[in-house]
Amino acid sequence: MINDNKYNGEDDENQQPPSQEINEEKSDIIDSQGEAALVPEAGLEEDKPYNPEDIQGRVHLSGMYKDWFLDYASYVILERAVPHVYDGLKPVQRRILYSMFQLDDGRFHKVANIIGHTMQYHPHGDASINDALVQIGQKNLLIDTQGNWGNIFTGDSAAAPRYIEARLSKFALDVVFNSKTTFWKSSYDSRHKEPIALPVKFPLLLAEGSEGIAVGLASKILPHNFIELLDACINILKGKEYEIFPDFPTGGLADCSKYNAGVRGGKVRVRAKIEMRDKKTLVITEPPYSKTTNNLIDSIISANEKGKIKIRKIDDNTAEKVEIIIHLAPGASPDKTIDALYAFTDCEISVSPNACIIEEDRPRFISVNEILEISVNNTTHLLRRELEIKKYELEEELHFLSLEKIFIEEEIYLDIRKCKTWEAIILNISQGLKPFLHKLHREVSTEDIIKLTELHIRRISKYDSSKADENIRLIKEEINLIKQNLLNLTEYAVEYFRNIKKKYSKGRERKTELRSFETIVATKVAAINEKLYVIREEGFFGTSLKKDEFVCECSDIDDIIIFRRDGKYLISKVSEKSFAGKDIIYIAVFNTNDNRTIYNAVYRDGRYGNIIAKRFPVTGIVRDKEYDITQGTSNSKILYFSGNPNGEAEIVKIYLKPRPKLKKLIFEFDFSKLLIKGRNSIGYIITKHDVHKIVVKEKGASTLGGCDIWFDNQVFRLNTDKKGIFLGTFLDDDKILVITQSGYFRTCSYDLNNHFEDNIAVIEKFDPAKMFSAVYYDADLKYCYLKRFHAEEGEKKQSFIGENPESQFILITDTTYPKLQISFGGKNSDKPDVIVDVTEFIGVKSYKAKGKRLSNYKVKKVWEIESN
Repeated sequence: MINDNKYNGEDDENQQPPSQEINEEKSDIIDSQGEAALVPEAGLEEDKPYNPEDIQGRVHLSGMYKDWFLDYASYVILERAVPHVYDGLKPVQRRILYSMFQLDDGRFHKVANIIGHTMQYHPHGDASINDALVQIGQKNLLIDTQGNWGNIFTGDSAAAPRYIEARLSKFALDVVFNSKTTFWKSSYDSRHKEPIALPVKFPLLLAEGSEGIAVGLASKILPHNFIELLDACINILKGKEYEIFPDFPTGGLADCSKYNAGVRGGKVRVRAKIEMRDKKTLVITEPPYSKTTNNLIDSIISANEKGKIKIRKIDDNTAEKVEIIIHLAPGASPDKTIDALYAFTDCEISVSPNACIIEEDRPRFISVNEILEISVNNTTHLLRRELEIKKYELEEELHFLSLEKIFIEEEIYLDIRKCKTWEAIILNISQGLKPFLHKLHREVSTEDIIKLTELHIRRISKYDSSKADENIRLIKEEINLIKQNLLNLTEYAVEYFRNIKKKYSKGRERKTELRSFETIVATKVAAINEKLYVIREEGFFGTSLKKDEFVCECSDIDDIIIFRRDGKYLISKVSEKSFAGKDIIYIAVFNTNDNRTIYNAVYRDGRYGNIIAKRFPVTGIVRDKEYDITQGTSNSKILYFSGNPNGEAEIVKIYLKPRPKLKKLIFEFDFSKLLIKGRNSIGYIITKHDVHKIVVKEKGASTLGGCDIWFDNQVFRLNTDKKGIFLGTFLDDDKILVITQSGYFRTCSYDLNNHFEDNIAVIEKFDPAKMFSAVYYDADLKYCYLKRFHAEEGEKKQSFIGENPESQFILITDTTYPKLQISFGGKNSDKPDVIVDVTEFIGVKSYKAKGKRLSNYKVKKVWEIESN
């Protein structure tokens, strides 16, 4: 704690701006340098232009404005917007809690009454106090609430202060208040004393978070998990490494890979939790931090109106829990719609932390790790002070008990009967105690003797020496324990945090799920909301040319690739009408970094040059910049061109122009024999003669082979970037099998836009011949069952553990000849483990079959062992 705070709460007249006596006959004029001057009206003439040089006795106010601004800025920073590092509270919050502590009698108080009491300390009116009190109450940590306190999910405000009630929580009474370790200052009107900072023995600032905008700076500290903070405090005291991440009261998903310990420049990506109820329905169950259900619905409706997503309707069934139901338009992909919601609506937002606190009357920008370490050190300091104060109080109690024992047992009180004056009584008792001073912990003071004279006759007559000895013994033991704790203060602090965790952590588990988010490419998930047209000869393309040739459907944020007959090509944004150059031979939607779309071309190099074939991809180029697939020779021309989305290679028939001595006028060329190279490669010379025409003889298959697919278990998405688990090489009709720990399986395509569950037990390339052995607990019959089955193809979820939601998945294996070991519990815990040969125990049946009971005894654990 700090005890040298320079602010005493009293108004400092020297800091106030000096008052200026201004004559009523003067008016403010701004001079040519932008400074204010006080000018007599008599010095101004209507016909004469204003000249600053003509004005006498100007008074510059720039210095005053500078001082006033600094005073105001300092006040807002220190006294309103930024929390104190030691207790994690802004002044209004501190005053509210202190007022509630003064009012506390274990019962609820009207919020209006709390506000009125707080106004003794807070000079800014009841509205700011009410808003701050509601925010504290909604965080559900320091205050127990009763009544309608609003809803953080919907943004509904709390009821009027006269209708709602509050009291301090047990947690707040345990960790926030201790008048013996609190330093005080005068209130704004000097009528009362208020805490400089409350002696909080917990990282309250990180648990609740804080946000405020001051003059010239802002503070934004995100809330963190209660249990994780306590674990981190213990790790700090033990010298171990630790890491803390935000945990939001609204839940949702968060990517904290760029959190940067909460300092300026960090970023947290937060997403709503979206579930796929079926192929036509999505459900939002948890909104992102700082967004309400109304915000989300408005942003979704806006995106739908702009054509970014396609939904049929949206229902808000939010009550105690959030439930926003999104009904998809016919034909809309639920997986792509989820990505589009994250890309185009408030279902995903970025939160930028900016940890700024007040320490020693100055604002500081620090990390959340440093805030936590300061809190731990402050807590340790407060615990030491509490122990020292308790030790002093016990020693004083022990001193007086020992003094009282000597006073009564040695009958020193009898000697004061002969004393005539008060001074003689004090002297007589002091002389009587001298032989026993060695038994005391300190010297006897006059105050001690006065307390002895105040003992009642009844207490002296009924004094129990053995009971007094027992009390003295217990106090000595307690003092020794305190001394031991002071010598081992770190261990004592660790035990303190453990007790707080044990006592108050129930129901405070992490609400926000930490994940790594993949980057969603907006063009890949945007809804199809436009149609593309082209005028090939004139070179125009766009969405407004509805009377001309239709090309394809697209979104309004797509890129379009255009190839011309002269070998030039470019990529341009979709627009209503654009000019790309005359004689367009190919136009399509362009996907950046698409390595599987291969372009096959035959071109003539110059007017009389060779006929060259080439195959190439276009992965990424500068938008609206022209490129050339030929060698750049003048009068080069594209004779044949095709775009192949999966690297197909066709066979073409080439007709040559007749000429003397040319015997073979027709021949075939197979593009599959040609290697795929970069777009700047020259290509392969197929003939030196003039070509009459080229036609397709036969469509070819893909020359790229299958597509290698990986599953990234950090973001739960498929990829081709070799991240995560390799699932295999996939061809057109191949499927992926997903088996979850909820006890169901399904198959799906290897589309990279697919979404997957976060409780996957098995994910692999689907093999209809593969056999699985599964163990599950049947909630209807109260036994564990074993079954063997083949997974069946289908996108619908198929349960293999029954329909009872209480049934539990235990394990699944694809081993050909598996063996399981079973241990027993309950009354049969002493029964030896049993080994089951699965292939001998049960045959292969349908996944719908119940299977065979694993044992008639209560099963404690089942695990797979190696087969011999």
